[in-house]
Amino acid sequence: MITWEIAVPHSTLHNSFSKIGACAGLTLGLSVSCASIVAAQEFQTAQENTEVVLAPDAFSPYAGRNFPQRPLWGDSHLHTSVSVDAGTMTRLSQEQAFRFARGEEVTTTHGLRAKLSRPLDWIVVSDHAEMYGLMPQLLAGNAEVLATEKGKAWYEALTAGDPQLAFTTAMEIVASLSNDEPPINNPKAIKHAWEEYTKTADRFNEPGVFSAIIGYEYTTEGANNLHRNVLFRDGQIRANQTRPFSQYDSKNPEDLWTFLAEYEERTGGEVLAIAHNGNLSNGRMFSMNTYDGSELTEEIASLRARFEPLYEATQIKGDGEAHPFLSPDDEFADFDTWDAANLNGTELKKPEMLAAEYAREALKRGMLIKQELGVNPFKFGMVGATDSHTGMATAQEDNFFGKHSGVEPEPNRWEHLVIEAPDPDLSIYGWKQAAGGLGAVWAMENTREAIFDAMQRKETYATTGSRMGVRFFGGYNFTQEDAALRLPADAGYKKGVPMGGNLNAAQEGERPSFLVAAIKDPLSGNLDRIQIVKGWVDANGETQEKIYNVAWSGDRKLGETGNLPDVGNTVDVENATWTNSIGASELVGVWEDPDFDPTLQAFYYARVIEIPTPRWTAYEAKRFGVEMPDYVPMITTERAYTSPIWYAPS
Repeated sequence: MITWEIAVPHSTLHNSFSKIGACAGLTLGLSVSCASIVAAQEFQTAQENTEVVLAPDAFSPYAGRNFPQRPLWGDSHLHTSVSVDAGTMTRLSQEQAFRFARGEEVTTTHGLRAKLSRPLDWIVVSDHAEMYGLMPQLLAGNAEVLATEKGKAWYEALTAGDPQLAFTTAMEIVASLSNDEPPINNPKAIKHAWEEYTKTADRFNEPGVFSAIIGYEYTTEGANNLHRNVLFRDGQIRANQTRPFSQYDSKNPEDLWTFLAEYEERTGGEVLAIAHNGNLSNGRMFSMNTYDGSELTEEIASLRARFEPLYEATQIKGDGEAHPFLSPDDEFADFDTWDAANLNGTELKKPEMLAAEYAREALKRGMLIKQELGVNPFKFGMVGATDSHTGMATAQEDNFFGKHSGVEPEPNRWEHLVIEAPDPDLSIYGWKQAAGGLGAVWAMENTREAIFDAMQRKETYATTGSRMGVRFFGGYNFTQEDAALRLPADAGYKKGVPMGGNLNAAQEGERPSFLVAAIKDPLSGNLDRIQIVKGWVDANGETQEKIYNVAWSGDRKLGETGNLPDVGNTVDVENATWTNSIGASELVGVWEDPDFDPTLQAFYYARVIEIPTPRWTAYEAKRFGVEMPDYVPMITTERAYTSPIWYAPS
């Protein structure tokens, strides 16, 4: 892991943006680039007459810092054999999932060796709350489980040695999660499995090195995907004072929030929930009403704001930042879009559903609700996760093991049925899966507590799988000199607020300015551009959005409407490779909102786009020597979404 502050680039405002990356070539930005020279020349005069006075014990600029030094990478959404759906196909245990996440090599369900290119810093093994721990007991032939009608039928089907029968049975088990009652009800087994998990998590938790965060997934409205991942700040002792809250307790997420509030009051512990995959909720994830369709209340809005500080904006089942129907002027909105139907293809998608499914539109809706209730229930930060059901958090394009273990990497995986629908045209096939995503957390240290606290304050960002470093600060007096520093976080924390923060009301004549910096993932593509996405509620009470290109590579010039020419494409699909001969290794800049109205609510977040690189399907075609149809995408553009910074007039 690089030390981020060493690698942050030099740059200046718009006059220098076109020069950034023209000859900034070396990985990690440790060499002097063109941007460094430009910034040095423009900043030199100010430096020449500056008297530096050090405290008696001061020399190192890193000593005594009280802000996060580097992003910690992890996955908040991973399933193992303990989940009822994953357990029908994967044999990897929770222990193996922890070992894999911290960088060890494991053997997959189908006998392949697998390892991450770099360890993760933290992981949440978030197995489904519903019938928690059933599958290992079922497959082991547990007498109590086999004594039930369903248990006996499922056991025989899953152990028959017929892959197609196993897949069909897996789909039946998944479908059973939509029932009002569990097909197999064994509270004693759930308690035992949960306590075994929390003990395992504590064993793998190594403060300062690797954080094994305790959590589970609340899986409600299976077809319409109102799922949440619940994360604990504490360890086994407190987590064992509860049990996973499942849809069999209530299908209403509002009841989950009440349950979490009661847990905190009773135990003194802390807990949060991350809503995810709203792109398949068919208009339900960010509804303007309560779960039962009644008018939203301040109490319910406050509960959601309290317990859901983050949103899972990207994962294997598609990207959830934006949609081209909602953002027709956004050239990057149509990315890994899953918008044909709900999760299992039982309800077609209608255009009017989309506004309640995507992060950007939800952020705008939240401001409207605040005007009515005084509370913003959708004031969330961004994280990415895999939602892998293989026991392995694999988000890198050249190391992607897929959604589940029904089919692992093999020549025809791209056309394998992943999610079956009644209408075959609505079924999801292998090639549609996205190799993503990851969550980056700016925490003070690698501990459960510090990571949880960073999530609570929303100092996080999502990526589609790349590990690019991103800083984003908002304030009122950032300058070109701040962008020229190699330590932009020094200025960022002193003069503003980080991603996830709130700007104070502007004084007369003030405009918010933003300091944003990005550095490439050394194993991925160079950077194309940094954009700032703004959303606001206008004077007529209508929501608006605008995307500003604020830093970019090469000598491209902005068009009259603020558009930027395409960066180009060096991908060699046949050989599944590319060259970093375009793009920049690092980008940084200060941007001031030219359209600011101090009387209007607004939010701002940064989006960082990489140059095109091979998609996992291209690697697969190369490795197995197969040809895929033209409709299978072979190229991707990895990206990052920061948590927003919010502005309110009062």
